[in-house]
Amino acid sequence: MIRINKYLSMCGVTSRRGAEALIVEERVTINNRLVKEQGVMIDEKKDVVRVDGTEVRPVDQKVFVLLNKPPMVMTTLHDPFKRRTVLHYLEDVPIRVYPVGRLDYDTEGVLLLTNDGDLAYRLAHPKYEVEKIYEARVVGQFTSEAAKQIEAGIELKDGTIGRAEVAALSRSKGVSKIRLVLREGRKREVKQLCKAVGHPVKQLRRVEFATITTHGLKVGKWRYLTAFELDRIKALVRLK
Repeated sequence: MIRINKYLSMCGVTSRRGAEALIVEERVTINNRLVKEQGVMIDEKKDVVRVDGTEVRPVDQKVFVLLNKPPMVMTTLHDPFKRRTVLHYLEDVPIRVYPVGRLDYDTEGVLLLTNDGDLAYRLAHPKYEVEKIYEARVVGQFTSEAAKQIEAGIELKDGTIGRAEVAALSRSKGVSKIRLVLREGRKREVKQLCKAVGHPVKQLRRVEFATITTHGLKVGKWRYLTAFELDRIKALVRLK
């Protein structure tokens, strides 16, 4: 018998602390029953554990993948509404990997996936302030005043304060292209920030996450991280 938190960590889904959040968010089931309490014990030889509807099992080999995510694709491995998920693009990956954080359905670009739960947890946690860089096409002529408001901080729907460094890249009739650098990454933060200053997002792409870019990688394609890239991102989150 083993605690569910430890089991999820062994499966590479997340760290033990991250498992607590998954349970609170009601994303974990045991034998198709929702897990509602922390520290539940399971029989790893008999019980079937699923996260977001996908069965998880302990891993022996750690894998680190970069996907250039297309728009209109779910950042999950299973979708009850049968929408296309990132798993469709990872059929050639021999080992099950899990998204590090999420990109919205209509957002494209850099998506990291791994079965190293500790690394995934740290990369996604706001306290490690991992840089995420986005390019957005927004409605209207984006002004320096709007940039100052976003940089100063704006209250988000969950009550936290979101902020980003912002630079205007180009302006055309009715549309501006801007670049935003975030170091916390709350849910739909870029869209909330831009909408709050009167410039709703029309198109959004993540161009860099934890120093990793999709340079040379076509949309919908994936590759393994190099040893150099892996060492670099582990150093960012102080993980040996």
